[in-house]
Formats: sequence, C-alpha cells, structure tokens
Amino acid sequence: MSEFLKKYRLFLGVFIVFSIIVLTLFYSALKPKKTLPIYNPADVNPELVDSTVQYKSKYHTIADFSFINQNGKTITQKDYEGKIYVADFFFTTCGSICPKMTTNLSEIQTAFAHNPKVKLLSHTVFPETDSVPVLQAYAKKYKVDASQWNLVTGDKKEIYTMARKSYLAVKLGKPSELYDMVHTENFVLVDTKRRVRGFYDGTNKEDMKRLIEDITFLSNE
Repeated sequence: MSEFLKKYRLFLGVFIVFSIIVLTLFYSALKPKKTLPIYNPADVNPELVDSTVQYKSKYHTIADFSFINQNGKTITQKDYEGKIYVADFFFTTCGSICPKMTTNLSEIQTAFAHNPKVKLLSHTVFPETDSVPVLQAYAKKYKVDASQWNLVTGDKKEIYTMARKSYLAVKLGKPSELYDMVHTENFVLVDTKRRVRGFYDGTNKEDMKRLIEDITFLSNE
C-alpha cells in the first residue's frame, strides 16, 4: 500500500487539489449573488407615498433639498453627493420610538466612523419647535458627529414633500392640518446615485444588522 501511495502521490495530490477547486466553483455558482432592489414609488405601500408620484415605476431619485443642520449650517444634496446615506424622520420631544431610533443610528455612525462614503441625515417633523439650538442639544446628547450626521430643520412643507415624494417613508397625518405627518420608524437607505435601496425598522436590532450589511455591500460595489 505504501508503495502504491509513493508511486501515485503526485497524481493523488493533483486530483485532490483539482477536486477542491471544482467543488468551490460549483458552490460559488449555486450560491445566490447578493443584490439590493432599487425602489420606486410604485413598489412601496401607497400610504407612505404622495399620490402625485404613486404611479412612478422607474427612474426615481431623491430630489434636491436645502435644510439647516444642528450647527446652523445649510445642508444640501451637494453635501451627500456620491455618498451612501441613511435618512429618517424624528422629533426631539418624541418619547416613544425616536430615542431608540436615534440610539440605533448612533450605532450605525460608530460602525462606519472610518468610512467617508457613508453619512446619515435625520429630518425633524416638528421644525416649529426643533430649532437649531434644540437640535444642537439633541446632537450633543447622542454624540452626533456633524461631519457624518446632520440633524436638519427647515420649512415644514419642504420636509413633508421630501418625506413622501422622495424618501417614500412617511404617512399622512390629520387631514385638518396641512402638511401634518405621522413619523414612522423607517430608515431609508440611499445609494451614491440618489436611489432608494432599502427600508428598515429603526427600532429593530435585526433590521439594523441587515442595514449594516447592506451599507457594506453598497460600499464595496
């Protein structure tokens, strides 16, 4: 037996290496390649989308915007050009889901602290009360890094329009109050081409793991 092994050890070695390569390639071919969908208004729950764009089934992108951040700086789409970012809607006096959402966004900030391609953008839905000083105090409380994460305020109509026409993520509020919104737990993932690539429950830890994975995937595209 030992003589047989000596005689054919080269052949056996080559055969084993070849088998490993074939099995690896076969497994790779069978394993589904990760992809992320590109969302358009027609793909989303109509309750979260303005009626004027619900029909749109392709080529949807985030519109231009201009808001004021926690440091009084004007933030526009130019600050997010070529970036992957997570957008959400909140208000500082919210005692229900907002603290958890903001805490989870803080963890996203930490996870991508050294990745300049990734940013965060939080819009207040109560701009009449969430002034720059109020946002600044909130940012300090949650250790917001202004180079990566902007908490923004501005005209309520413009915030409403962005929420329902661009991010496709916020329900209507009371019909008696124009531009009133019911903020949701949705985090919206936007790619470098300003396309919506995912929605995540900002209060759910499993969704946060999925969000981190998806941001990483987009970063490596």
